[in-house]
Amino acid sequence: MKIIIYPIMAIAALFVAPSHKIEFEAPESYPEGVTFNPKNNNFYVSSARLGTIGEVSSDGKYKIFYQSPELKSTYGLKVSNDQKRLFACVGDANYSKFKSPDTDKKLAHLIAIDLKSAKKVMDVDLSGLVPGKHFPNDLTFDKSGNTYVTDSFANVIYKVSPDGKASVFAKSDLFKTEGVGLNGIVWNPGNFLLVSSSGAGTVFKVDVANPTNITRVELPQFFMNADGLLLNDSSTLTLVQNGGSNRIYQLQSTDNWKSAKVKSATKYEDRFAFPSTATANKNEVWVMNAKFNELNDSTSVPSKKFSIQKADFVDMK
Repeated sequence: MKIIIYPIMAIAALFVAPSHKIEFEAPESYPEGVTFNPKNNNFYVSSARLGTIGEVSSDGKYKIFYQSPELKSTYGLKVSNDQKRLFACVGDANYSKFKSPDTDKKLAHLIAIDLKSAKKVMDVDLSGLVPGKHFPNDLTFDKSGNTYVTDSFANVIYKVSPDGKASVFAKSDLFKTEGVGLNGIVWNPGNFLLVSSSGAGTVFKVDVANPTNITRVELPQFFMNADGLLLNDSSTLTLVQNGGSNRIYQLQSTDNWKSAKVKSATKYEDRFAFPSTATANKNEVWVMNAKFNELNDSTSVPSKKFSIQKADFVDMK
């Protein structure tokens, strides 16, 4: 009998531990958006299915933070710069359990919830700014407190001032695509926006001072089904990709986002479950496992448990 001795390192490689997850029970909620609040060390998660906004502790305890019959689906979430309010994109784009003819692909609101009282303090209707179908998907803030919202069906970017005045900020033929278009969005301190497009598989740079100045970031590959974005620093961007790939990438630019390269990515072994959006907890990146693949499968039993998963990156050569 021939005895084969495997090196210890080779054996260890067969048992790669998956990245850490915070699992929580929120039956049928299918959270899409996630944001971290450093004041209480809790996460907030949205719900594409039920419209509720939940709060998740680091040990996986879930409770409803805000709910209203007016909320069909909630998507992107962000804690305001002053950490006093939680902003949310509200629509009825696809998966709501409470979908209705009056709101189906028509509802488009940006709301703000006071983090202390859990009461709604702002509600801005975006649906009348451009004609056609609507899907308010994600949002970001600039240093002055303006909010920028992507509409994935109308393929425009809205701007909402701190006092709640809404306008169409950026519209371009470059944004046009089939299905879900503009998606994740971040503001860069260089005073421009970086915006992902699910349908085009790319990232756009939009000059805040001159929003007609829109360029496509030169990337080494297409990121079809690109979803949420997270700015790690002025030259590093986390991009979440789902739709089969289910992987998280970090892009790096050395020319002020004229172009970017893939700096690092998560391991295939980490097995994200239809990841959607990302948030930062200090230097860590945490990703929402939305599990939307189940919503696209009529035979699937609705999930009771979901997870926020830490992204561990490996340098790409």
